[in-house]
Amino acid sequence: MAKRHPLKITVIQKLSSKEVFGKPLPEVSEEMAPYCDRLEVGQEFKVDESGAMPAGFCTWAWHDIYPAVTGLRFGGNYPWIKKDGMIYSCCSDGARPVFFKIERL
Repeated sequence: MAKRHPLKITVIQKLSSKEVFGKPLPEVSEEMAPYCDRLEVGQEFKVDESGAMPAGFCTWAWHDIYPAVTGLRFGGNYPWIKKDGMIYSCCSDGARPVFFKIERL
């Protein structure tokens, strides 16, 4: 059986729709909060060897970053990142993305 590693996920940045598009979009600002209201910059989450989604983590963001999580959990590295055991990823909210640093512990 392949060795499984624990990980740490850190929320490193949140963008608003204005920052993404360079201007406020009325259809976005009227329908939702300007930034993601589920996660906060600096929040840290631990992923244990089971690979289960951490408590309190956003389900949509988990779906988006899960391939990177899985690669790191099983000892993989990403050749475009100079530091082994780390990757940056983000959720797919096109109007209010959240960016994560994922590290193997």
